[in-house]
Amino acid sequence: MDEKLGILRSHIEPVLQEMEIFVDSIEYVKEGTYYFLRIVLDKVNGIDLDTIVKATNLINPIVDELDLFQDAYILDVLSKERG
Repeated sequence: MDEKLGILRSHIEPVLQEMEIFVDSIEYVKEGTYYFLRIVLDKVNGIDLDTIVKATNLINPIVDELDLFQDAYILDVLSKERG
């Protein structure tokens, strides 16, 4: 699983760097009956909701193209929580 997440990270980081966004973490987890591909993003001075939406629109086609996970899952892109 770590290999798949590493592949995904290597594909999305260059695209997000253009927006000065950093990938904090990526995890593929099962919660209840659902699987989540959770990508946590960060940016200097934080990320607003509009930026998360733009980043999601860049990430989604990459995830679809790579097709790394067999199970149906929910793509969950969020910002890193700040203290």
